[in-house]
Amino acid sequence: MVDWISLAIPFAYLGVLIGSLATFSSLYRKRKSSRALSLAPWFPPHLQRNIYLSLLHIEDSPAQQSANATAEKNAKVPDSVLKAALLRRAVEDIHRIIQVRTAKQALSTLLQRGSVGDDLWQQFLRAEKEIEAELKDVVQEANAFTDGWGQTIFQSANEMANNQIMRKRIDEIQSQVAAEKDWWVKRKATIQSDFMKELDDDAKAQEERNRAERKSSDEDAVLVESGGPASTPGGGQGKSSKKKAKR
Repeated sequence: MVDWISLAIPFAYLGVLIGSLATFSSLYRKRKSSRALSLAPWFPPHLQRNIYLSLLHIEDSPAQQSANATAEKNAKVPDSVLKAALLRRAVEDIHRIIQVRTAKQALSTLLQRGSVGDDLWQQFLRAEKEIEAELKDVVQEANAFTDGWGQTIFQSANEMANNQIMRKRIDEIQSQVAAEKDWWVKRKATIQSDFMKELDDDAKAQEERNRAERKSSDEDAVLVESGGPASTPGGGQGKSSKKKAKR
């Protein structure tokens, strides 16, 4: 006879094991998704995207529609305005892409060293996925306006972003012109005062040397006028006796 009890025990064990693993996996995924949803967004609200969507879905109020019964039922924003808003949205996406690419390498290095937690890394990965979805949405919207524009819209947006960065740097430099000018004026005055002080010191030193030379020359002149060390009394008598002997 077949021992059904001995056969049922392994199957029951497998069933309990598989059920516990499935329960744990389901709870883990739910907890992970809830934690991902509770994380703060990496970027602030996308203002340019909100403006574009508001312009895209703008409509007349009921009062305006009743007053303009012969006009169109919904107000249509010109395509040029929508294209400009979409381009501004793409420019903001370019700025966010630059931030993501700049922060990814540093953040991964800090994560490997244990300097940051896993929550921050999950927050960053979520922002990266949002950027990818945003880029796809912009490309679709651009192709909806003009066929093939989705392939070139980010090139134009990149040029505009670089222009904005350059203008921002120029404004920062121009804002520092007054401070740099004041610093240079003070530095120039300091250099000039130090130079004039050095000239004054040189003039004083030269004057002292001239005084010392004049003093030494005056002392030599006094010695010459007084006859010097040779004009002693004994020396005079010797000369007079020699003269008498010759006579």
